[in-house]
Amino acid sequence: MTGFVLQRKKRSAENEAAPAATEKPSPFEMLSTEKILPNPGQPRRYFDGEALLSLSDSIRRYGILQPLSVTYDSAADAYILVAGERRLRAAKLLGLPQVPAVILNADVQMSEELALIENIQREDLGMFEEARAIASLLTKYGMTQEAAANKLSVSQSYVANKLRLLKFSEEEEREICDSGLTERHARALLRIKDDDARRSAMRQIISRRMNVAGTEEYIDRLLAADKKEQAGHQQIRLAVRDVRLFCNSIDRAVETIKRAGIEVATTRTDAPDHTEITISIPRRSTFDREVVHGA
Repeated sequence: MTGFVLQRKKRSAENEAAPAATEKPSPFEMLSTEKILPNPGQPRRYFDGEALLSLSDSIRRYGILQPLSVTYDSAADAYILVAGERRLRAAKLLGLPQVPAVILNADVQMSEELALIENIQREDLGMFEEARAIASLLTKYGMTQEAAANKLSVSQSYVANKLRLLKFSEEEEREICDSGLTERHARALLRIKDDDARRSAMRQIISRRMNVAGTEEYIDRLLAADKKEQAGHQQIRLAVRDVRLFCNSIDRAVETIKRAGIEVATTRTDAPDHTEITISIPRRSTFDREVVHGA
């Protein structure tokens, strides 16, 4: 096996005796893979098995070309990984006892920030992994979106757009990832507020293999049709409200007539397409008879 890792041979006894001042300090150290622990704030949750096998083969051929980044945890007497988990996993697959690593002076918060920054710069994270990592920074450390954007060297709109992705359910996330939809597909789908309608639209987009432009046009049509339907429902509601107001006016008029001593009766029949109200007033009311009797 050749490469960067194996080229660091042990120094001979003569080299050991040489004055330290003549040696060029190494920018990294060789650390035991067993002494490097995963970063609890690692934003990456999914590691592709085939990609790891490919990386391990590359390491077998050429060595680890870029050292890992770690911090030292004195309480655990171990190193916490900041960047390079894929390289560490691949090295363990090969059975390498040691890996090159740069030891950083960073606390837990900075370690999480560095892990996220490194993954963003390498574009190594899935959209939802990145969104959850940013949300974690906000909730755990009380950051604002603006502060998180400054830490990550991205725009505030970038942070806001990532956080919006967390509106999807876990089931929707899986469908989006498994089908290969992009973040622009996902953001377009978020324009549909109703969960059932959004899932239905997503499945149509996946089954028809729509590109981003086609997806946006399709959602525009859905929203336009929904708006038209909502307008129709609104007109119906207004019409129903007007009919109720009219019926209430009739009821009040009938009560006024009754208080005047006129015997009046009403019947109301609701048909599918209309409401029928019948008002019956006798030709000679009690009031009329009293007047005649008195005369």
